[in-house]
Amino acid sequence: MNIRIHTLLVLAGLLAVPVLSRADDLPPVTNPLYTQECGSCHAPYPPGLLSSQSWNGVMNGLGQHFGSDASLDDATAQRLRQFLVKNAGGRATDKNGKPQLRITETRWFLHEHQEELPASIWKNPAVKSAANCGACHTSAADGIFTEDNVRLPKGVNRK
Repeated sequence: MNIRIHTLLVLAGLLAVPVLSRADDLPPVTNPLYTQECGSCHAPYPPGLLSSQSWNGVMNGLGQHFGSDASLDDATAQRLRQFLVKNAGGRATDKNGKPQLRITETRWFLHEHQEELPASIWKNPAVKSAANCGACHTSAADGIFTEDNVRLPKGVNRK
């Protein structure tokens, strides 16, 4: 095979591989409807942290949204669904063939948080749960999760 053709095929293959983005590579959340509706109860997670299948699953279950009724009128739900699906991440966020609905259970989240933090962090009174991003990520309310904005609460240490 011609070396030039071989090189082009290798490059084409590399470009076809989806790039795994990190949270700090994702654009900040600037959608006012999303920030208002979803951010009123929890951090407005960057849509790129879940796949479109996962966001559709989240939107389909708003009547029983992790123990709360987060139901919305049809027009608002449709606008939010469109925003989330359009800005969803390209990597799969499924387990056993089912879309994962919790960002905290994705491989990316577990990798980022288990590598440097002890499991006991989620029991710390200042943190309480893995979904409480704002306990450590000082700009979580703005949808920004860069390493520069991490401040561990008193009593929490890295491994």
